[in-house]
Amino acid sequence: MLPFKPVRRWQPPFYPFKREKWKGRLLTAVERVIKGPLFGCRMCGNCILQKTSMVCHMQCPKGLRNGPCGGITPEDRCYIDNTRICVWNEIYSRSVKSGTQENLLEVLPPLDWNKTGTSTWKDVLQQAKKAGRSKILVAIAAGKKSKRKETLDDFFKTIRQPSWWQGDSLYHPPSIHNAVSDLEKILAARKFVVTAEISAPVGTSTGKLIDDINAVKPYVTAINFTDSPSAKPKMSSLASCTVALSQYCEPVLQIAARDITRTGLQSSVMGLNQFGIRNILCITGDNPIIGSSPIASMNVTDVDSAQMLWILRRMRDDGICLDGKIMSTPPSFFLGASTSPLSMIPELQAIKDQKKINAGAQFLQTNLIFEPEKLDEWLEQLYKRNVLDKVFIIAGISPLKSLRVAEFLRSKIPGVKLPVRVLERLNKAGESAHKEGLQIALETIESLKGKQGICGIHIMTLGWATSVETLVSMSGLKNSM
Repeated sequence: MLPFKPVRRWQPPFYPFKREKWKGRLLTAVERVIKGPLFGCRMCGNCILQKTSMVCHMQCPKGLRNGPCGGITPEDRCYIDNTRICVWNEIYSRSVKSGTQENLLEVLPPLDWNKTGTSTWKDVLQQAKKAGRSKILVAIAAGKKSKRKETLDDFFKTIRQPSWWQGDSLYHPPSIHNAVSDLEKILAARKFVVTAEISAPVGTSTGKLIDDINAVKPYVTAINFTDSPSAKPKMSSLASCTVALSQYCEPVLQIAARDITRTGLQSSVMGLNQFGIRNILCITGDNPIIGSSPIASMNVTDVDSAQMLWILRRMRDDGICLDGKIMSTPPSFFLGASTSPLSMIPELQAIKDQKKINAGAQFLQTNLIFEPEKLDEWLEQLYKRNVLDKVFIIAGISPLKSLRVAEFLRSKIPGVKLPVRVLERLNKAGESAHKEGLQIALETIESLKGKQGICGIHIMTLGWATSVETLVSMSGLKNSM
């Protein structure tokens, strides 16, 4: 059993919403008894074991179906429950060992909740009947190894890729070639871009938010507004974006998969153009475990970030909703995704990021970078995968205002790799720690400016909006804008 099940099942198996006939109940019971001990199966009814090296992805606390969230601890543990290894890291590692890592590029669909708690074997039997059992058996028995593999993959793809999804592992370039936002225009012109991130208020007052926007606006192309970071409630990204637009500043809307369903996602983006919002950043979002009490549901996300990108790209380029309905006037937007390039080994991180690029990401915004020299191998892997020229990469940086802020980032924020030497510099600076934090950020910017594939920086202010002026001016980036 051990080669199949790397960790314990995190939550109980699903049960169907409606009572099945006795044959269906019997088949489901048999499947649960067999696949539970072997794979930690939760009976999601949408099995993709053949694409995940026979490791069940539903052992991931978030239930992510297209790769890890970027919150892996330095010990390759899950940040939600550090008593277990990261399931997706195990899937990636086993795929490399078996030479099947390219299987991980296929964009897999969200759960069909009508099937949760029921048997996937039922779908297999029905598909075998439809395709012709004897035909399949002959192809498997008589064919060469490559032919058998192709036959089985085609057979299971029909099951795992329903007609309403049609996911694949191919790159899908945007059908609209004209830039739809200032951010896209500057990146398309191959100019080094500067964006910033401003913390939204806890409450309805927008006075400080407007002050921060106006303090940052002259030095950036666009401002990103977070969507309840650290799973703590703040003014919504949408509301913050509309405030930015009232100040004649281009916003980037964040949408966290943690707090949205597939229905809410589609309905939300249909109205964004009416506000003038053209930039969207799709993120998984921090788990409620690091948020405020009482803790919200940690069962499973309805859609992950790769699925969000796939849905939004099809809405924009094909004018089609997830249920197949055609829109008379599709929305237009510039799609982005987040990445934590230092959270796992570069080869595997590049696979994860290529999947997002294939799904629809036009720009990648990285997590905070404090060791720019470690980006080189990741960028090299993206280059080898022929996707470095298909995406704009904006590197995340932050001026550290104090040692306390640095220690918080290092210990509490998933995906942030902050080396001890940075803490030592801030500690040595004492009361001048904020000046040392600015100097560290300037050194990071200088290093990033010379890297092939890095198209700009994203300054996460962490409540220190006035630092943007200093960083942009002292780094010489103001003159290039």
